[in-house]
Parts: sequence; structure tokens; C-alpha cells
Amino acid sequence: MAVAHALEIETDPGLEPQRWQTALRRAVSGLVILILLGALWEGYKALGAATLGKIPLTTIDLPVRPDDKSMPHLWTIIGALFQPARRGGEETLLVIIARAALFTWREAGVGFVVGSGVGFALGALLGRFLWLERSLMPYLVASQTVPLLAIAPMIVIWGGQLNWPAWGSVTLISAYLTFFPVTINTLRGLRSPNPTAVELMRSYAASEMQILWKLRLPAALPYIFTALKISAPASVIGAIVGELPSGIADGLGRVLLTFSYFYISGPEKLYAAILGAAGLGIVFTVLVVGLERWVVPPERRLAE
Repeated sequence: MAVAHALEIETDPGLEPQRWQTALRRAVSGLVILILLGALWEGYKALGAATLGKIPLTTIDLPVRPDDKSMPHLWTIIGALFQPARRGGEETLLVIIARAALFTWREAGVGFVVGSGVGFALGALLGRFLWLERSLMPYLVASQTVPLLAIAPMIVIWGGQLNWPAWGSVTLISAYLTFFPVTINTLRGLRSPNPTAVELMRSYAASEMQILWKLRLPAALPYIFTALKISAPASVIGAIVGELPSGIADGLGRVLLTFSYFYISGPEKLYAAILGAAGLGIVFTVLVVGLERWVVPPERRLAE
């Protein structure tokens, strides 16, 4: 009956105008936020130019220099996307960033899938065996306190000794940032069903595996997707950081590193690459949100 009710809600034609209104409000809100951020950026530059880099009514310098080297104009950054990235070259900066983002997205996607699978399996095991949770949880928490910059070179070196491809080490680093949120939220979600419902299924001689797939997992889906929305951009960060010590030249990591070398002569290129990395994380998160809307009924989502 719950499934039928969910399908009835999803197919109710009366909800279509409400969905369009909700989507329109979100689009307008996002556009307003972008405009406000742009106005804040340009306003800061204008304030710095008007006060010669001083905080008004004081002799204190502004925290960030508002000159064109530290903070290029937004139209300069956007214009750089449609200009050749190198002298004498034909490829625009937008093409280079898009190609690098696609390469990094493939690495992050594999790491995201692997990390999510490991996180779900760990969460299910910890939820099934209390003694295992008490034994492993301190080590799982401790693993997240180690800086990624310290772990990434070690994984790359170990991968080289095992003759892994360079992208394999990058996906492993990406999976490292993915598994922990999924583990914690899976554990929380699997324990969210009402104890009365669990006892009822056991009274009908349901096995633990049947209880997991028919009761606990459906109840845990909203929690799992919350973790996936957190892990999606984290996997992109892991892939970008992992590309630096692995020597991969085709991803966003190398693009960001290259443009940081030439920051003085072309800061707008580095800012454009940063926007590309941010856009990749946003697109990845939007894909996860779309999957959540397809899998989880509206009334069971944790947040809308």
C-alpha cells in the first residue's frame, strides 16, 4: 500500500503545477544568489578602489587586495573562457577546462561508486553486528583525521609498486573521501525503522536478510542519499588532489596547477579553472539529486 500511495502521489496531475512552481522558485533563487555574489565581488573591488585599499574611516588595509591581479573582474574571468588558453593556440580555455573536467569526472565517478559500495557494505555490517561497530568505529573515525595531502602520495607510491594505472590510485583516493559519510548514514538509516515493525517481521519468521532488503533498506534510502550528496563533491576533490602526485596530465588537477604557475600574468585563467572545478562538483551533486527524486518517494525525502 505504501508503494501504491507513492505512485499515486508521483502520478497525480494536480502536483504538476506545484512542481513547476517549485522548480521555478529554485531557479530564481539560484540566479539571485549568483547575482548577489557577483555584486559582492565587484562591490568589494569598487570599495577598494574608492578607499585606496583601506577599510572606510580607518587606516587598516582590506583583508584582500582588490586589484586586478588578486581579484579580476567577473567579465574578465568569463571572457577568458572564450579566448585561446595559449599563445598561438586555437583551443579556447573553456574547451580545455571542459575536457579536463570530463577526465576528472570519470575518475571521480569510479571512486564514488567504489566508495559508496564499500560504505554501504560497512554500514550494513556495523548495523548487523554491534561488537563490530564498537571495534571498528574508532578506526573509521581516525581515518578521516589524517590529511588527504599525506595519504595521496602514499597511495600513489603503493599503486606504482603494485603496477596499478595512475588513474586507479586517483579513484582510490576519491573513494577514500566517499566511503565514510555513506557508512555513517547507512548505519543510521538501517536502524531507523520502528522496532515494532522489525519485531513484526521476525514474528512472521522473516530472515535478517529479508528484513534488511524489505524494511531496513527502504527506510535507509533517504539517509543514504543525503550521504551521497555530501560524497559527490568530495569525490571530485579527492580526484583533483590525487591527480597532482600521480602525474596525470589530462585532468583538472594539472590544469589548476599549470594556471597557478602563471597566476601573475593571467590570474583570470586560474579563477576560470576554479569555476570549472566547482561546476563539476555541482553537476555531480545534481545527478545524485535527480537519482534520489527517481528512487525515493517525495514524502520520504529528508529535505526538499
